[in-house]
Amino acid sequence: MTSQVLHEDAYGEVIDRPEAGILEIRWFDTTAELSSDAFNQWLASFATLVESTRRPGLLVDSIAFRMDMSKMDGAWRDANIIPRYNGAGVKKFAFLMPPGMPAIGSESIESPGVYPTAYFGKREDALTWLKG
Repeated sequence: MTSQVLHEDAYGEVIDRPEAGILEIRWFDTTAELSSDAFNQWLASFATLVESTRRPGLLVDSIAFRMDMSKMDGAWRDANIIPRYNGAGVKKFAFLMPPGMPAIGSESIESPGVYPTAYFGKREDALTWLKG
């Protein structure tokens, strides 16, 4: 499968997998140092790539994600990022999570998103779901 890194910095990389119809974020453990503002900027940059590639599947590999969850602004994300995903035609959104995360195995449409979001403990399961 052909893939291309579209963006990489100290906190993660964005990988385009056009043959699979997937755009992926792979977070690095350096996200422990990520500020709220820098995280929001990262999401905005990713949303721009989602809009330009128009891949139907999004995968966020959060195995090494270490940012303090209290720094996340869900309301900002819902207002500024999710509508961009909706407009870009996202059909499925998968999170790859570290072992033991309670969300693993769940799937729902998380408003204001109009696509299903699911949580996985195994990469292969996430990829299979995104392609299905």
